[in-house]
Amino acid sequence: MGKGTIILAFSGGLDTSICVPLLKERYGYDRVVTVAVDVGQTEEDISTATQKGNLIADKHYTIDVKDRFVAEHLFPSIKANGSYEGYPMGTSLARPLIAEEIVKIARAEGATAVAHGCTGKGNDQLRFEFIFHGAGLEVVAPIRELNLTREWEIQYAQEKQIPVPVVKEKPWSVDENCWSRSIEGGKLEDPAFHPPEEIFHWTVSPEAAPETPATISIQFKDGVPIALNNEPMSGLDLIRALNTLAGAHGVGRNDMMEDRILGLKARENYEHPAATVLLVAHHDLEGLVLSRQELAFKEMIDAKWSELAYMGLIYEPLYWALTSFIDKTQERVNGTVDLKLYKGSVRVLGRSSPDTLYSDEYASFDSTTVDQCDAVGFSKYYGLQARLLMNQKRD
Repeated sequence: MGKGTIILAFSGGLDTSICVPLLKERYGYDRVVTVAVDVGQTEEDISTATQKGNLIADKHYTIDVKDRFVAEHLFPSIKANGSYEGYPMGTSLARPLIAEEIVKIARAEGATAVAHGCTGKGNDQLRFEFIFHGAGLEVVAPIRELNLTREWEIQYAQEKQIPVPVVKEKPWSVDENCWSRSIEGGKLEDPAFHPPEEIFHWTVSPEAAPETPATISIQFKDGVPIALNNEPMSGLDLIRALNTLAGAHGVGRNDMMEDRILGLKARENYEHPAATVLLVAHHDLEGLVLSRQELAFKEMIDAKWSELAYMGLIYEPLYWALTSFIDKTQERVNGTVDLKLYKGSVRVLGRSSPDTLYSDEYASFDSTTVDQCDAVGFSKYYGLQARLLMNQKRD
C-alpha cells in the first residue's frame, strides 16, 4: 500500500504536469487528483488543463471562480490602489483563492496531503503554503524538494510522453488570470536581454498602437468600477473589455526588476491593461472626494495592504483591519473619470462626483465668496517656528 491520495494544484504547464508521475514514482502516492482553478485564464489554457488532467491524473476537477476572484480579491485591490514596487499585482491576488479551492477538494477526497509545482526560489510556494498549512494539510513540492532544473523537466516530460507547451528555444513561463499576465524564464532571466514582441499577447507595442487616441469614461460606486462608457457591466466583463481596449493602445506593460519575498531579485515582464487604467482612474477619483488627511493616511495603509496581499497573507489580522479602514473610505468614492489612451499612456481628462469636496464657489478666481483679506492674518503666522529659527541664525 502506498500513501493514498494527494491533491495537486494543476495548471497544465510543465511544472505541474511532471508532478503527476513524480508524486507516484518518487513519493509513493497511490492516487493523484489534479485541480485546475479558473481565475480568468484563456479558454484554451483551461481546456488544455482539463484535458491533460483527465489524461494523466487519476481524477481531475476544473473549478470556475472568476466572479469570486473579481469580487473578493480584485475589487479590494482597486480600493487599496493595490500595487507592488510600481506595478499592479495579479498573480499574488489569485494564489490564496486557488489554494482555498485545493483545500476544499482535499476535504472532499479525504486527502491529508496537497502538492504544488512551485520552485524554491519564487513567491508562490509561500502564498500556497500559508493557506495549506493553515488548513492542517501536509505539503509536497516536488520541483523544490528535488531541486529540478527546467531543462531536466523538459526532458523528463518527453520521456513520460507528457505534452507541454514549452520548447528549449522558447522556454517562457507564463502565468495568467483576468487581471494580469506575467512572463518570465529563459533568456528573460538576463536583465539586459530585450524582450521580444512574441512574449506579449494582451498588448501591442506603443509604437504599433493607433495614431488616434481613445477617450473612455469609467464610473465607480463605493470604490469599484460599475460601468464603461456609460454601459453598466459586471466586474469581470468590464475588466475583459478594458483589457482588449487598452491593450490595443499599448497600455499596461511592465518590464522590471522585482524583489521577491525571499530577497531574491527577479526580472519580470507583465501585461495588465485593465488594471493599469482602473488604478489610475480610481486613484484620481479619490483625490476629488477624500480629504487631505484621509489621502495622506490612506497612502500608508494602501502600501501596507499591498505588501500583505503580495505576500499572500490574507488571514493576517492586520490585513483585515486595513481592509476595514479602506472599505470605510470607499463609501464616498463614487463618480466618473474620463481618460485618454494613447500609445502606451493613460491620462486623466476629467472627473466628477456627487461626493466631491471641490467647491468652485470657494476655489474660483472669479468668486468673492472667500474674502482674500482673511488670508492676511493666517500668512503672518504661517511657518512661524521656522521663521524664528531663521531669525536666530541671522543674529
